[in-house]
Amino acid sequence: MLEGSEVSRLLDILGNRNRRRIIELLRLKPCFVTEISERLVLSPKAVIEHLQLMEREQLLVSYQDERRRKYYYLSHDINVIVNLQKQDGVTLPSVEENQRTRFARNLGAFRRMVRAHDELLDSLEQLEREIESRFAEVMRMRGNFVTDDGDLEIILALSHADLRLVELEEVSSLSTDELKQRLGNLARKGVVERINDRYRIRGTHGE
Repeated sequence: MLEGSEVSRLLDILGNRNRRRIIELLRLKPCFVTEISERLVLSPKAVIEHLQLMEREQLLVSYQDERRRKYYYLSHDINVIVNLQKQDGVTLPSVEENQRTRFARNLGAFRRMVRAHDELLDSLEQLEREIESRFAEVMRMRGNFVTDDGDLEIILALSHADLRLVELEEVSSLSTDELKQRLGNLARKGVVERINDRYRIRGTHGE
């Protein structure tokens, strides 16, 4: 049985929607960073931050395979049960008029915030559906531009941010030499370009 502080900490972790999505994915099988990033359409950097937080809280454990890929899996299954029980015969204490007014004002603000939160979630879900649809279209059209999953791994990472070579090394499973070779090939195909010390998807200047 968890103590009160542990329950609060766990609820804080599970309050993030993307961490819940990661946990649901890891319930199916162990995954590495790029795999999670591709499946959930999240930036590798964001995935790493979520994984490190949950690993520190001992919700996840990890191991490395022979290719130095770090796999994460659940150390415990997580089930949160909320039980609401109505209490009969409870008498609310009387309050002064100014307290009642302040309470009503706070309640109204709370209601507006909840509705705004719900609208943002709806917009986010719509955006995620559009991202998934566009990603599927990219996969259908990749043709000769994207050779294999290694190229796709680079493109997905650069879709989230312009990155230096050392940053690409941190979020991919590719060696330095392989990254340089693939980046050169993708640049010749007009898929990526290098500006100063950063690589980016070609045609995204000014976004």
